[in-house]
Amino acid sequence: MNWSGGKDSALALWRVLQTKTFQIETLLTTLNAANHRISMHGVSEELLDAQARRLGLPQTKLYLPEESAMAEYEQRMATTLEPLIAAGATHAIFGDIFLEDLRQWRETQLATRKLTGVFPLWQIPSLQLLDEFWSAGFSTIVVSVNSQHLDESFCGRILDQSFVDDLPAGVDPCGENGEFHTFVYRAPYFSAPIDVHVVNTVAKTYTFKTATGEQTTSTYYFADLQLI
Repeated sequence: MNWSGGKDSALALWRVLQTKTFQIETLLTTLNAANHRISMHGVSEELLDAQARRLGLPQTKLYLPEESAMAEYEQRMATTLEPLIAAGATHAIFGDIFLEDLRQWRETQLATRKLTGVFPLWQIPSLQLLDEFWSAGFSTIVVSVNSQHLDESFCGRILDQSFVDDLPAGVDPCGENGEFHTFVYRAPYFSAPIDVHVVNTVAKTYTFKTATGEQTTSTYYFADLQLI
């Protein structure tokens, strides 16, 4: 189970557990090796571990340098997957919803290792997924915001109907285009909720190349969560 700690991976896992189609052997999470925080989400490893304990599932962690080329990412991922495949893993589950190019890339990479991708949320409308998420008893907080889409005020908010109502036009309610990321602190399969609070909000600016090779910058806001 590719686990980011956010709502999409959490709901994907919920759907898999409900259907009992697969046996979940491990939660696979990518973290920043420098600060031990979940990549793109900025959530501490301590909170990731709290989720795993409440789920009662083993963890597999892939630590990446703060700046790493795609080739290095793929090599490290291959090394991480080797023992899982050797132990009998046959499928990899993702919370992707509608990014076709991302799914194709995942499936291409998986095929080289004789793994099959599973996408329980695929092509389901975002608002329908949120209704299912809330109805099942999940609660989540927005921990990362891309300033190209949303301002700082959205960071640290609970993802509820009020949050969705306040989203600007063109922003996906599930943040599927990278507009925002979340941390699930309550779930129907958690043994207990995770009590957290926002300590502060941090702004970080990243420089990267676009698909056309142009260099650009983007600022992200991160809500620093801590256990209560």
